[in-house]
Amino acid sequence: MRLADVARVVRSKNAGPFILTLDVLLDDAAIYESLRRRRIPSAETIAALYGLPPSDILSVVHFDPARAIKVSMRRPLPSGTPGDTDVYGAQQHAPLLDLVLDLEPEHQCGARDDR
Repeated sequence: MRLADVARVVRSKNAGPFILTLDVLLDDAAIYESLRRRRIPSAETIAALYGLPPSDILSVVHFDPARAIKVSMRRPLPSGTPGDTDVYGAQQHAPLLDLVLDLEPEHQCGARDDR
């Protein structure tokens, strides 16, 4: 199952000119809890998806009240500098959409089917 199949929202945005934030919001509490408990996604997984060293992943935070996962990472180039292709950081969430999740069997049926 892909992250895009279970997430209500997957987005990215700048957190200043040097940091990019990725947000994932989930509707299904059981799926969120499974991901939180197993620390999915990990900093290493995010680094691999984005072709960055793990040290560039500053934090992966699970925020229980919103069933949200927030990742903060260094931007490869500061926002607006020559070579930057996304000044606002709004198009950087795409690699997360196809992240394959190894969900526990009891949570397989919680996938969204409206995509």
